[in-house]
Amino acid sequence: MGCGGGTTLFYPLLITLSVALITYNIIISSNAPLKQDFPSSSSSSSLSSSIIDPVIALPRGGSRIRGGKSERRLFHTAVTASDSVYNTWQCRVMYYWFKKTRASAGPGSEMGGFTRILHDGKPDRFMDEIPTFVAQPLPPGTDQGYVVLNRPWAFVQWLQQADIKEDYVLMSEPDHIIVKPIPNLAKDGFGAAFPFFYIEPKKYEKVLRKYYPEERGPVTDIDPIGNSPVIVGKEALKKIAPTWMNVSLAMKKDPEADKAFGWVLEMYAYAVSSALHGVSNILHKDFMIQPPWDTEVGDKYIIHYTYGCDYDMKGQLTYGKVGEWRFDKRSYDSTPPPRNLTMPPPGVSQSVVTLVKMVNEATANIPNWGE
Repeated sequence: MGCGGGTTLFYPLLITLSVALITYNIIISSNAPLKQDFPSSSSSSSLSSSIIDPVIALPRGGSRIRGGKSERRLFHTAVTASDSVYNTWQCRVMYYWFKKTRASAGPGSEMGGFTRILHDGKPDRFMDEIPTFVAQPLPPGTDQGYVVLNRPWAFVQWLQQADIKEDYVLMSEPDHIIVKPIPNLAKDGFGAAFPFFYIEPKKYEKVLRKYYPEERGPVTDIDPIGNSPVIVGKEALKKIAPTWMNVSLAMKKDPEADKAFGWVLEMYAYAVSSALHGVSNILHKDFMIQPPWDTEVGDKYIIHYTYGCDYDMKGQLTYGKVGEWRFDKRSYDSTPPPRNLTMPPPGVSQSVVTLVKMVNEATANIPNWGE
């Protein structure tokens, strides 16, 4: 059922919005964004008294991620989204497969609850279909046209205000389809994350040292990850999220960082923030696939359909050129995909065939699809 949209949350939302405004003003008013004066265990700085989330010194190897009293270590799946048509249809498909996959796992599943964190500041008409927490967006102009900056701020609000029963959180995205039950891959004080080939801390060491100074450790402490998919302890994430928000805003204000990182800036900001709080991650290449480059689903847990899939009628990939057959989520930015999408021609990879079958099954079973 929908939650977070009522008047009972007005007061805490007002408080957290005020915190965002204060944080934003602090960061934007500084001449250089969060340079090497992050507070450490042995020294303090003027910055440590001005940001809302001073970095808490933790040993390398991660903050303690505690399991529950039972053998199962439940995690809560959370995804941030706007109320756009584009985000909404993806969330509906994702939630359909979340429910079906969790049910197929039986009573031993470690998949707990699900929340769509809606960062538009108001409820939408899908509150009763998808469990939803309404978060406030950043103040106007703060994201500078980079709407993804709302993600860390939305997580800060959710972690502060929601009653999250599970001890772990899986941060996911609207364009994820869960293929099979996901176990809690985090263990022994480490989070679990997918390694992205284009997140290269060593390559951008000069820029990253503004945010992860040498006294914190080698730049290789920064894992090649984004914030999703990541399974991490809830208490650890409560520490990471405000830093993630501040570092994201600071990087966006920093022309050098903004140019270097582009559309993956917020991913770098999460990787830096996780390292700053001493939370290392076990890198799982089998966490997800990304068609059409990954051709087989195999033993993977998630299909991430971020790339367009274009083929000719012989089943040959024509990436970079619109194919005779195509599936690209961006084709449906203003209207949901129709039910019963045309299946790809013979010869197209199994991963793409599976993706389209799963989208078709979801849209066939979700009530009032396309209305």
